[in-house]
Amino acid sequence: MARSSTDIKITLLIVALGLPLVLPATTYAATTAGVSNVENFIRSIITVFAGLAGLVATGFLVAGGFIYITSSGNPEHLDRGKRTITYALIGLAITIGAFVISQIVTTLATNAFGG
Repeated sequence: MARSSTDIKITLLIVALGLPLVLPATTYAATTAGVSNVENFIRSIITVFAGLAGLVATGFLVAGGFIYITSSGNPEHLDRGKRTITYALIGLAITIGAFVISQIVTTLATNAFGG
């Protein structure tokens, strides 16, 4: 059974009118408010990681100090305590330096790209 051209036109009209109901809504690019939210999120993540790294370094400082104090003159334990304290201080310095540099870069990027 062949379809007439009227049937085809009616079918196309129904599809054309119903298509907008089926297709998803148009989406647009993020505004600057979205960029500001991302910036705040990244700053929060950096602050949390820096805080955790500082906490870990402080824990190693305490552990190194405890090893040093309880070494009872044993040169091997004294050396181990000194190394632990030294490495903890180096880690703390690196953490503080990375935090400061990340804040400077974030501020410069915000000023450069508008925020």
